[in-house]
Amino acid sequence: MASQTRILEEQLCFSIYTASREFTKFYRQALDPFHLTYPQYLVLLALWEEPKQTVKELGAHLMLDSGTLTPMLKRMEGVDLVKRSRSKADERKVYIELTTKAIDMKQAVFSSVDDCISKLAFTQEDYVQMLQGIQELTTKIQENNGGTKHEKII
Repeated sequence: MASQTRILEEQLCFSIYTASREFTKFYRQALDPFHLTYPQYLVLLALWEEPKQTVKELGAHLMLDSGTLTPMLKRMEGVDLVKRSRSKADERKVYIELTTKAIDMKQAVFSSVDDCISKLAFTQEDYVQMLQGIQELTTKIQENNGGTKHEKII
């Protein structure tokens, strides 16, 4: 299991790191036509699932802290993808909602991402197996870091 080797290419952490970087670059071809970054796409995905969330809820869903999320949301608000509003009952709560522009672009973004992913030529079985393996790894790492379990997407 745990190799004693210190060869970079044989390190699981390095493989995951490089795969993540390459995946983000790979997604650019799907997201650039919409002027979206990969993290902004993730925000939209979360909001397309649940259209109104607090910054705190959104951060928990995306596993991002508010220091990372807030500037991104401000930029997204500046290009009319989200709108922010304070709760009348508790002004500390800031709600994030999709704009009409973001709602209207959903299918086009999904189509572009699907076209991009199809270039990888994964079978549905390969895709599900890989996703489950990555989710399992993430859960084990989080448990060892004292964090919460990763919610499975499937």
